[in-house]
Amino acid sequence: MAQHGGPQQRIFSPLRTALHRFAFILLIVSAFGLMLLGKADTVLIERIRAASADLVSPIMNVVSRPAASINELTEQATNIFNLYEQNERLRRENRELLAWQQVARNLAHENARLRDLADYTSPPPLRLVTTRVIADMGGAYAHSLMVSAGSRDGVIKGQAVMSDEGLVGRVAEAGYQASRVLLITDINSRVPVIVENSRDRAFLSGDNTDRPLLTFLTADAAVAPGDRILTSGHGGAFPPGIPVGVVSSVSENAVRVAPLFRRHQLEYLRVADYGLQGILSDQVMRRDQQNDGVIPNGVGIVPNDGNDAAANMPTVGPAQPTDRLP
Repeated sequence: MAQHGGPQQRIFSPLRTALHRFAFILLIVSAFGLMLLGKADTVLIERIRAASADLVSPIMNVVSRPAASINELTEQATNIFNLYEQNERLRRENRELLAWQQVARNLAHENARLRDLADYTSPPPLRLVTTRVIADMGGAYAHSLMVSAGSRDGVIKGQAVMSDEGLVGRVAEAGYQASRVLLITDINSRVPVIVENSRDRAFLSGDNTDRPLLTFLTADAAVAPGDRILTSGHGGAFPPGIPVGVVSSVSENAVRVAPLFRRHQLEYLRVADYGLQGILSDQVMRRDQQNDGVIPNGVGIVPNDGNDAAANMPTVGPAQPTDRLP
């Protein structure tokens, strides 16, 4: 059988055979050469990589378009397939919301009529000041924050400070541009609270830990882990019903509460003005000191000379812990 080929086949055939034999070795040598070149001249390698990316990117863009188009078509087909089910679910939810809307309107009308019959006096409107935490002034022995709102924004001492979840603390000092917030976990904090389920009253006493204590509970108080703790409104410091925390543990010696905030994650807070005067103002404190009757934390009678009729009335501040509840 005659063999086809000419001079070119006789020349390139040995070269092709040699390349097949030593291709693997050549690839290894090339890889090591590129590694050495990269260590010797990093700028050159970076330029080569950038040029390679520029050359390959149009090709990759063209190749990726069919895959992206297929994914879009698949997603659209899935959405169309689920459209009927979603439409039915939205119809059911709409009917339920319309029913609840009618119930809410009836209750609002009934509530308004009952308030008129009872000659109910509505509380003053709530005013909120949203502010930002600018410093954590606390440490191991003090839990307080600095916020960027002061008296120029209507913030005064004693106002409640809340996060989106619930009560954070109260304004301890109000400057012109900034204020200091005393957290409910601070050792100087005492908040009158109530257990939501059992309606037992107590004090939430901070002890410079992340889990403040429930103190002055009655002996027959029914408290269990998971119970929500709300402000009771006693003492005039905070209005009733503000969420404070959840009971985390119950033992013979202590009942601890997990606050609804994390101190190191607080960023924006709201200072709430409920129109309450339970926390003594600076003017009252100065008057008490002038009369030698300082009562910063407890309940006492301000001494007077009989000329001030208002001073004859006992001044009530935030309740100081006692041996038992009255």
